[in-house]
Amino acid sequence: MPPRFSYWTIPAGGLPTSFRAAEREDLLPTLRRLQERHPDAEMKWFQRGKLWSSPEEAQSAFQKPAEQRPRDWRPGGEHRDPREPFKKQKRERNQARRQQRFDRKHGGVAPKSPERERHITERQPRTDRPRTDWPRSEQSRSDRPRSDRPRTDRPRTDRPRVDRPRNDGPPGHRPGPRAPSKGGRRR
Repeated sequence: MPPRFSYWTIPAGGLPTSFRAAEREDLLPTLRRLQERHPDAEMKWFQRGKLWSSPEEAQSAFQKPAEQRPRDWRPGGEHRDPREPFKKQKRERNQARRQQRFDRKHGGVAPKSPERERHITERQPRTDRPRTDWPRSEQSRSDRPRSDRPRTDRPRTDRPRVDRPRNDGPPGHRPGPRAPSKGGRRR
C-alpha cells in the first residue's frame, strides 16, 4: 500500500512518533496512554511536510490566492529575461526579412539593407584561384585513362550466375549454421 502523505500523528516530547492514522478517533486511545507518561504529547495533522493543528488549518494555508505576476516575470533580482535584447533583435531581423520576401513576391521593390549587400558581396566566388570545394563528380577526370572497351562486354562477376547457391528463404534471409538440437549431442 502506498504511503499516506496526510494523516494524524502524535508527536511526544517534541519528537515524532510512529503512531499515525487517517481518522482522529483511531489515535485517541493511544494518545491518552502516551499522555500518562508524556504530558506534552499532542495530536497533530501532517500534510505537505508540516504539522498543523487541524486539516482545516492546513487547507486554509494552501488556498491563499497566488500573487498575480505579469507574463514576463522571472525569478531573481530584476525579474526580467537577460536574453530579451537578443530575442528582440532577432524578432526585428526576421520581420524585416519576411517583409522583403513579401514585397518581392507581390511585385514591390524591397529596399536592400547594407547588411544584406555585405553578405551578397562576401558570397560571390573568387575567380583568381580554382575552386577546390566542388564535388568530385563535377571535376574533370582527364588524369584517368579511358577504356576503349564498352562496359557491356565486361563480366559483372568472376563466375557465372548459375553457380551461385539458391536462396529459398524469405527476402534478406541467409542460410547460416544449423542450431544445435535441444536434446544435446547424440552418440
